[in-house]
Amino acid sequence: MSTEKPQAPADWDKIELDYRAGIKSLRQIGAEHGISEGAIRKRAKRDEWTRDLSERIQDKAEQLVRKEAVRKEVRAERAASEREVVDANAQAVADIRLAHRRDISRARRVTNALLDELEQQADPETVQLLETLGELLYKPDDKGRDKLNELYQAVISLPERSKTMKVLAESLAKLVDLERTAFGMDSKELVGVAARAGARIAVEFVKPAPVEDDDD
Repeated sequence: MSTEKPQAPADWDKIELDYRAGIKSLRQIGAEHGISEGAIRKRAKRDEWTRDLSERIQDKAEQLVRKEAVRKEVRAERAASEREVVDANAQAVADIRLAHRRDISRARRVTNALLDELEQQADPETVQLLETLGELLYKPDDKGRDKLNELYQAVISLPERSKTMKVLAESLAKLVDLERTAFGMDSKELVGVAARAGARIAVEFVKPAPVEDDDD
């Protein structure tokens, strides 16, 4: 008694789809479905099958290839565009920061020059000379007043110099803050590096050598 299982009937609907697709060979279709090439040809001739989908499939495949190529090109262009935007904006920021540094350095030089001038003006000898000059230029009017000389005395007076010093000190403090910001000296990264560097500094006190007595 035979124990072989009866062969399942061929799925002709699936075979027809594979045939019409025109991608697989008849031998491949036959091997997948367990039938001969001759049986496929015979059925195709009887039912008038045509392998008319191959051209459509190839066209679709070509479209997919072109679409993927376009997508890759668009992605590359977008990446390039993003890099250009980043570079352009980074350059703009860099130009502004460099301009800030130049302006701050210029303002610092002016402030220091004014401080030098004020220092010279506050020198005792200069103060004495300015006061003497004021006395020589003193020309009171009929009422015993010299308004121009009073203005001169006010300009060279200690309160006026103190006021100027206060303004210059405030300006210098602001410039220092602006300078530190412009050079990124207060960024968290630099502060952390400075703190770590400071933590490694060790101070060693050296005991001085004993002084020998001079017996001579």
